[in-house]
Amino acid sequence: MKGVHNIYHHSYTFSFLLVFLALILFHPALSTYVNTMSSSESLTISSNRTLVSPGGVFELGFFKPSALQRWYLGIWYRKVFDQKTYAWVANRDNPLSNSSGTFKISGNNLVLLGQSNNTVWSTNLTRCNARSPVIAELLPNGNFVMRYSSNRDSSGFLWQSFDFPTDTLLPDMKLGYDLKTGRNRFLTSWNSSDDPSSGNTTYKLDLRRGLPEFILINTFLNQRVEMQRSGPWNGMEFSGIPEVQGLNYMVYNYTENSEEISYSFQMTNQSIYSRLTVSEFTLDRFTRIPPSWGWSLFWSLPTDVCDSLYFCGSYSYCDLNTSPNCNCINGFVPKNPQQWDLRDGTQGCVRTTQMSCSGDGFLRLNNMNLPDTKTATVDRTIDVKKCEEKCLSDCNCTTFAVEDVRNGGLGCVFWTGELVEMRKYAVGGQDLYVRLNAADLG
Repeated sequence: MKGVHNIYHHSYTFSFLLVFLALILFHPALSTYVNTMSSSESLTISSNRTLVSPGGVFELGFFKPSALQRWYLGIWYRKVFDQKTYAWVANRDNPLSNSSGTFKISGNNLVLLGQSNNTVWSTNLTRCNARSPVIAELLPNGNFVMRYSSNRDSSGFLWQSFDFPTDTLLPDMKLGYDLKTGRNRFLTSWNSSDDPSSGNTTYKLDLRRGLPEFILINTFLNQRVEMQRSGPWNGMEFSGIPEVQGLNYMVYNYTENSEEISYSFQMTNQSIYSRLTVSEFTLDRFTRIPPSWGWSLFWSLPTDVCDSLYFCGSYSYCDLNTSPNCNCINGFVPKNPQQWDLRDGTQGCVRTTQMSCSGDGFLRLNNMNLPDTKTATVDRTIDVKKCEEKCLSDCNCTTFAVEDVRNGGLGCVFWTGELVEMRKYAVGGQDLYVRLNAADLG
């Protein structure tokens, strides 16, 4: 019996050690993460040393995504085990050609050195103020920053990776213009799944329209093709983006003032992960909700024919619930009936009766993604009740919509000229008011 007792004792001890080791390895509370690098330290490929954010969500270090001898410095999710998911790459278009790589602080700059100590990548800051030592730090949200060791305030960052996105938008990260610096923060796809160099697809803010919109653009052989528009911000969302309002773990923000025009999102539940990623031809939102270890595709754009900006022509809208999908607005007829009968709606529609500039009225279209805003103007000061009156007072005004739909609505967006790139949703979107001759209003 004594021998049996010893067997049970050793078995219990062994099991306890396994549990203890598992807690040490996988429980953040029992692990100590190094997330800072001083001017006397460095990361090298050969040492395999990394920085890990507090909480253990993100990790920064060197990686090699393929069998080729191309090394990169980047940030990836540490807690997602189904695959290594990269969030940022420093030297995406200038890889290290072998395993000789050193990352360090030099002259108040972050520098990545390759063979023979040649500079492969640098933060390239020109100002130099040696009031206190400089350190690099990987923050809990995945932002990699350089700051003075005595200053933890975000306004005091000398440099931050969030200002230089690659293909991924993380929570708390901003897309759009910093008007103080003139920097436009946008996403660019990887060239392929194992090549982080800049691909052909970008997602960026376009200010050349009457209202700012984010545009998904593919450029191939110097041909620029706009594949999808976000639509203008309506106070709650972009009408062309299928974000879900009312989620208890995600909040969307849009800022437009004298200092910036930007979009960001925050997670109110820090145990849930979400990211916005541009791949070749698509914009995707991925989310991971425990206990799942992997990513789930929350939505992807373009999704269907109605997401194509050129599927239906002017004064027509796309609706997945109709056949054919292209529909003339009431009061309009196909411009080319023969092509329309062949289910080619690219030439769009024309008015049956021209506007009279007096006695016109408005047709309300609901659940719409608003038309392209190239010919749009906005008046944020007037009450919604004044929108119709102001549009009717301008003979060139063809359409209006509410600018901010919150709290009963405030401000108006006005269109002149043709209406293009519209679609109707089963759920979502917003009301669009199209001006018609009284004879076409029934």
